[in-house]
Amino acid sequence: MMKIGAQLYTVRSLCQNEKDLGRTLARVAAMGYETVQLSAIGPIEPKRVKALCDDNGLRIVLTHNPEGDFLNNIDALIARHQLYGCKYVGLGYLPDRYHSPDWLKYFADDFGPAAEKLKAAGMKLMYHHHAFEFGRMPDGRTLMAHLLAMLPADLMGVTADTYWLQFGGMDVCAWLQAHADRLHCVHLKDYAPAGFEVRMAAVGQGNLDFSRILSVLRSNGVTEYALVEQDDCYGASPFDCLKQSFDHLQKSGAEAQ
Repeated sequence: MMKIGAQLYTVRSLCQNEKDLGRTLARVAAMGYETVQLSAIGPIEPKRVKALCDDNGLRIVLTHNPEGDFLNNIDALIARHQLYGCKYVGLGYLPDRYHSPDWLKYFADDFGPAAEKLKAAGMKLMYHHHAFEFGRMPDGRTLMAHLLAMLPADLMGVTADTYWLQFGGMDVCAWLQAHADRLHCVHLKDYAPAGFEVRMAAVGQGNLDFSRILSVLRSNGVTEYALVEQDDCYGASPFDCLKQSFDHLQKSGAEAQ
């Protein structure tokens, strides 16, 4: 069964110290969430992070981590995730130097050893995309196509993001279907026009067809966690946005088998 979770990046400004993290987790749990992704929280001792999540009945299922943890501190990264009980270890952004064809070719050389170590530990590297990966490289292929060709599905999953897929010009459902073998985790956020601007929105408040998206994800047999994320709430309470998304997903039967 696919579980709905909260991406703490949505409330990152309220997770920068232990006391605030505890308050935030309590509010997230009260909405009905049972799983969370750790991303952009403050420098809090991992044991305390795990304890606070446990105290609020929240399971850590995915993280985002700086590139240095993969390239220079992979053993410590694995140990931290063993403490969390979390098997999906995310790279939240492709470092800028790999955006160029001159350096993209080194991505597998640099991150492949970490991916192999994660696999040996029963974990998986999860790459989180934005929109730029769907831009064309000089050979006509997208940057994302190059990345996926470098590391196979058994070494690297993809945390697909519904908003960024749409922003990048993809057919969201078609892309999700075509890459189902990598989609152990996904990010759910809506896509809403505001005049001549496009804004991120709570699930159900924009123009994405989440009934189809959820059907695709539920049927692929791979996606375990669909995590609500809203990078920018445009002045609204991020807690209200998380609750609005959760309620919409519950009404749509997102966790039904």
